[in-house]
Amino acid sequence: MAHRLLIATGNPGKLREFRELFDAHVDSDWELVAPSEVGLGDFTVVEDGDTYAENAGRKARSYSNACGLPALADDSGLEVDALDGAPGLYSARYAGEAADDAANRAKLLATLADAPDGQRAARFRCVIALAFPYTTNVRLGEGVVEGSIAMDERGELGFGYDPIFALPDGRRMAELGVAEKNAISHRARALANASWALKFMSTTLDRSS
Repeated sequence: MAHRLLIATGNPGKLREFRELFDAHVDSDWELVAPSEVGLGDFTVVEDGDTYAENAGRKARSYSNACGLPALADDSGLEVDALDGAPGLYSARYAGEAADDAANRAKLLATLADAPDGQRAARFRCVIALAFPYTTNVRLGEGVVEGSIAMDERGELGFGYDPIFALPDGRRMAELGVAEKNAISHRARALANASWALKFMSTTLDRSS
């Protein structure tokens, strides 16, 4: 029996990626729904936690309680060693609250303009949180992919910082096809590490239906 799972994001790129990840990697019959499909298109949660886990958990609980469905939320960021882990939790608004992906990338490239290749190490980190409605328990999964910040943009795929994130083989994340990216990305790894929780939730819903 299929159960509905709310993906707690208004980011269309992230929503698309989660749908692709579930199709490729999750061995269960979840029906993924977007906030706009359950009347939560304008719903927002303040992300002012001190960690990815805190932000993801807050979003998962808030969205789940608002619609009465199990919810999955994530918080992710780009961590640059030369910037002491920045932009980190503020990756989505690195160039300002109203900044888009291009502005964030431009600011990061400008900030690192004088950093040589050997000092541009970085990683994408993602924490996924899963919540049932009207409960306080949150189940987590974390994933990391290592790389570095390139000198310029390349690639037409992906979103966010993908065009300037260079993998160890030199390719940008934005140059990977869907299947390859979804096999190695931080979001894919976080989902894999949360797969036990998805199975638990599905089994719990089967028993209660």
